[in-house]
Amino acid sequence: MEHGPKESEFRQQRLTNLQKLQELGHQPFGQAFERTGTVAATLVNFAEQQPARIAGRVVSKRQMGKSIFAHLQDGAERLQIYVKKDAVGEQAFAAFEWIDLGDHVGAEGTLFITKTGEKSLKVEKWTLLSKALLPLPEKWHGLQDVEMRYRQRYLDLISNPDVRVQFDRRTRIISEIRAFLAARGFMEVETPMIQAMAGGAAANPFKTRYEALGADMFLRIAPELYLKRLLVGGYDKVFELNRNFRNEGLDRFHNPEFTMIEIYEAYGDCRAMMRLVEELVTTVAEKVLGTLQVGAGDLAVDLTQPWRVVTYRELILEKAGADWYDLPLETARDRARGFGLDIPKEWNRGAITHEIYEKIIEKTLINPTFVTRLPVELVPLAKACADDPSVVDVFELVIRGREVAPGYSELNDPIEQRKRFEEQAQGDASKIDQDFLDALEHGMPPAGGMGIGIDRLIIILTGAESIRDVVLFPQLKPRG
Repeated sequence: MEHGPKESEFRQQRLTNLQKLQELGHQPFGQAFERTGTVAATLVNFAEQQPARIAGRVVSKRQMGKSIFAHLQDGAERLQIYVKKDAVGEQAFAAFEWIDLGDHVGAEGTLFITKTGEKSLKVEKWTLLSKALLPLPEKWHGLQDVEMRYRQRYLDLISNPDVRVQFDRRTRIISEIRAFLAARGFMEVETPMIQAMAGGAAANPFKTRYEALGADMFLRIAPELYLKRLLVGGYDKVFELNRNFRNEGLDRFHNPEFTMIEIYEAYGDCRAMMRLVEELVTTVAEKVLGTLQVGAGDLAVDLTQPWRVVTYRELILEKAGADWYDLPLETARDRARGFGLDIPKEWNRGAITHEIYEKIIEKTLINPTFVTRLPVELVPLAKACADDPSVVDVFELVIRGREVAPGYSELNDPIEQRKRFEEQAQGDASKIDQDFLDALEHGMPPAGGMGIGIDRLIIILTGAESIRDVVLFPQLKPRG
């Protein structure tokens, strides 16, 4: 690990302080410390003259003659400790003078309130738990240090209380999602992340090698095809909340590894999934955030029910014109270019239409909107609508201009599924998942299925700007 000139100077001083502490009988690393409670719990249950044992990081320290006042921070909370030479003894007091900001200390004593009204601990005995060899940031500069915040998230969590709140909310949101589904009879399962075939979505996979089997493998892009095998096996309601991996771009809404939940319900359809996700999101928002008005300013979203339902075709006609589907292809191409879109001459009407949807329409859908009846070529694993086989019985839930959850009436016809796989494979039989087709041929019940991008949902619920603000350690370009 390399350090800059100033950092190296600070580190050398702390190594000197470490040596002084060792000379005074304090070992710098590695011993446990039994607490009577966290700092947060101590503050909540505070009572004067009550004995307490707390531990935390020293985040402030000031000496006044034979007394030292310091604050110990444990998580998001901090408590003042009062170290007096007469109470701890001359040697222990001398040693505490060598404590640096950032060191972890355990303190035992009696709770009291200072003359200025601050809850504090009068220390009778203290223990060095861990020596910090590098200093904490003196001042945080927010977005000016954005890469440092992501690369050294531990410093971000120490220095920015709002960041810790954000990730505490993430944890609570995920816990509430699990509780919501469990209460409705859904069983959480785990399926392979290393797969022989990367199926269930159209994406570029990460490739790896399984030496024991002498086989090339893939990190999964979706758990869909395994979860459907469980429907064949007799599980009625299943979900998996875990990581997917896609070897694609990095931007405000994409990270190569991301958290996704996929949910399947036998004997349901996409309308069952619409009801489920609407209830899930609003319930989680109210329980974790206490409101259905989430985000602020340009990022504000109103989750109040009922959510809008509109067909893909209706949105296209609203934007591209009532005559869109009757236009000659060349005229349609020119009209799309008039919207400022780059339309290659080889694109067909479906590709042009979807470019209008993705680049022009989708970003205008701020409050929750179910976009239904998408063209069949966009969703090869879904069931066609009974009244029009050119569209499929699906929805895309769009919030804040981004797809958050696609939901389907799942295709359970193995003959049609084989046909669609063959069209996708374009003559390459190795790209067809025969094991999955075998499962379908044993009979999969009609089912509703849905995937929810957990990172995107958390971005929306917490009013975050980017996926990097809701992922503890986002992927970054390696240093050097």
